[in-house]
Amino acid sequence: MSAQHIAKARTTAVVLAGGTGQRVGLSIPKQLLKIAGKAVIEHTLSIFQQADSIDDIIVLMAPGYVPDVERIVAKAGLTKVVKVIEGGSTRNETTERAIEALGEGLAEGEDRNVLFHDAVRPLLSERVIQDCVDALDRYQAVDVAIPSADTIIVTRTHGDDGEFITDVPDRSRLRRGQTPQAFKLSTIRRAYEVAAGDPNFQATDDCSVVLKYLPDVPIYVVAGDEYNMKVTQPVDVFIADKLFQLASTAAPQPADDAAYRELLTGRTLVVFGGSYGIGADIAALAESYGATVYALGRSTTGTHVENPVHIDEALSKAYSETGRVDYVINTAGVLRIGKLAETDSATIQEALNVNYLAPVQIARASYKYLAETKGQLLLYTSSSYTRGRAEYSLYSSTKAAMVNLTQALSDEWAGDGVRVNCVNPERTATPMRTKAFGQEPAGTLLSSEAVARTSLDVLLSELTGHVIDVRQQDPTKGASEASGFEQALAAVLDRQADV
Repeated sequence: MSAQHIAKARTTAVVLAGGTGQRVGLSIPKQLLKIAGKAVIEHTLSIFQQADSIDDIIVLMAPGYVPDVERIVAKAGLTKVVKVIEGGSTRNETTERAIEALGEGLAEGEDRNVLFHDAVRPLLSERVIQDCVDALDRYQAVDVAIPSADTIIVTRTHGDDGEFITDVPDRSRLRRGQTPQAFKLSTIRRAYEVAAGDPNFQATDDCSVVLKYLPDVPIYVVAGDEYNMKVTQPVDVFIADKLFQLASTAAPQPADDAAYRELLTGRTLVVFGGSYGIGADIAALAESYGATVYALGRSTTGTHVENPVHIDEALSKAYSETGRVDYVINTAGVLRIGKLAETDSATIQEALNVNYLAPVQIARASYKYLAETKGQLLLYTSSSYTRGRAEYSLYSSTKAAMVNLTQALSDEWAGDGVRVNCVNPERTATPMRTKAFGQEPAGTLLSSEAVARTSLDVLLSELTGHVIDVRQQDPTKGASEASGFEQALAAVLDRQADV
């Protein structure tokens, strides 16, 4: 039988959420703790929901908290979750319950792929998931691990004197295990069947069960990620929350002209800051693909974004003339450089009005229109949002506020189907930048047209609550090769030199 006629094995993600919150000082399971506005387990389940290689999801939850997870699943629309059942009192017992649930409804001789993942690892990348699934085409058991950056020591306790080193293993051969751990269902089931005959059976992970009780089965190792951290200690909560805040998302794949035209024809865009630069380019692009566009700006339509009346009038006009508002974009901004102590009150007020209060007013006024169309609000930040710098205090702080506003509103409006995203272009050739810095060497800046094209791709995607970095392409590495968090790390490092 040819390869194309061999049915692909069904792949199930089993999210193990049986732990408690004792080590982080909580009275609830740590997987229900909120990080970046959502329960940890919701972040984790969303990753598998979005992964093309995952067919369905089973959750093993701490006893007494199954209804909590069911509510999260229903509210978030996590359609791949097919079962939420209680876990056991130990990790082994929880896995055994999962194996039993996975076997229900399987025909005799039928097998499937299964990925066991800790619910409290909410930063898993789709790359690791895909690598695990691909490895199961060749192997029956797969682990995920990363090299150890620390020297590992072996100790023993000597009476009341404390611990003493007995060995220092070769660090080059040591790895730190992560999850998911992936198996053919038949393999992990057989390992647990053999283990059941051992009266001293106890294990903290599933690969060690296969290693001990099915020694002839090779366990392949997939490269993990440093940021695939496990939230177990109080400091982990802070670190994970900060990683979510700073993480950027890869720009969506661009559509072809026919797709742009199909998605934009008959849609209405309102672009604040549409007189020139990125805003004007977005307006021109969208209009060329059949959208009705209202490009608004101080110099062209007399629209002052710091004036709530102007905002309301612009949105009302677009709605009355087209019967809908699908997308609202705000690219308006001012860049004022200087030492805060030497900045006059009028300049401070202008920066706050245009860069912060205007987006807030635009969001507030846009909501009722976007809720009707299930549309999207698109805001803009700057590469300086991760860290303020001297003489950019007003600009950096207001741009950081745009990221928080995006993340907050995306949660607040999710139930109404309104998406909110934030584009973060690196240094871009715009009139505002030229006014502040003069002419800069050719090739050192992004073009406003490139940012506009990515902005259009974001508008037409299903993303919400994301910061999307737009950067000049590194010729040595395509964007598709790096995960979102790898791109975020690179972006954060690059921002040290960006303005």
